[in-house]
Amino acid sequence: MTDQLLMENYLLVLKSTVEVYVHGTLESSNKEIKELLFCGLDETLKHQERVYNEMTKCGWYQVKNIDKKTIKQTYDKLCKKES
Repeated sequence: MTDQLLMENYLLVLKSTVEVYVHGTLESSNKEIKELLFCGLDETLKHQERVYNEMTKCGWYQVKNIDKKTIKQTYDKLCKKES
């Protein structure tokens, strides 16, 4: 298993963990539990950002800019589906 594959998998785990913390924070009716979950969410988001930045630095996570024409075409296509 390569370092890149390990980091990709770890990033997916962190993203899933964020989802769990978000739902737990939103649904919790106990103030102390809500604060604990929110703290976990914040720490996980910070960690996810560090992993993302490291992957970007290594060239393992590349963000592609999309031109305005493609965005408009996608938007128009989605609007047609909703009609």
